[in-house]
Amino acid sequence: MYGSSASTLEAKVVVLGSQGVGKTSLVVRYIDKTFSPNSTSTIGASFMTKKQTVDNCKVRLQIWDTAGQERFRAMAPMYYRGAQAALLVYDITSQESFEELSSWIEELKRNMTEDLVIVVAANKLDLAQTRREVSYDDAQKYITRVLGPETLLYEVSAKEDDGRIEDIFIHIARVLVERKQYLPSVKRKPTTYLPMDEEPSAAKSSSCCGF
Repeated sequence: MYGSSASTLEAKVVVLGSQGVGKTSLVVRYIDKTFSPNSTSTIGASFMTKKQTVDNCKVRLQIWDTAGQERFRAMAPMYYRGAQAALLVYDITSQESFEELSSWIEELKRNMTEDLVIVVAANKLDLAQTRREVSYDDAQKYITRVLGPETLLYEVSAKEDDGRIEDIFIHIARVLVERKQYLPSVKRKPTTYLPMDEEPSAAKSSSCCGF
């Protein structure tokens, strides 16, 4: 594990968005370079890490993949609290998932500091030709208006990755390195929090990597 030093960054990134937009698939594509069409819905949140080097700085990202179901919405603050960056995800084939970004944005603005790094990912680009409901231009105009021109929008496909998913996390890491926003090195892996009333089989499916 990386220690804390001037050339080391350890940062928390939270992934938010509606149910079914592909948050877990996107994170697993980045970390494991794989895709499973049969991934199950995340319960509560799952925790994963990724190490890489950006601008001569060793980076360890703590990536918290949160559940999108409404019944877990009240639990979201415990997962994004203390995060340095947030990745908001919507599905380009679902206008509803795009419109629901506004509630996540408002929640982050109420509860997080202004220096939170926010990036938006439009997933399921592989379905754009036949099922697109949200145009890139409309999404970019909205994001620029609500989050500012510095907020980047990436259209990606967790199923057929072209490298842009990795670009998202490299961008996040680079911004944090430039800001010198470092977290203290941790001695152990943080606990994945789950609802107490879930069945054991359901809890097992939401362990690391969300499968």
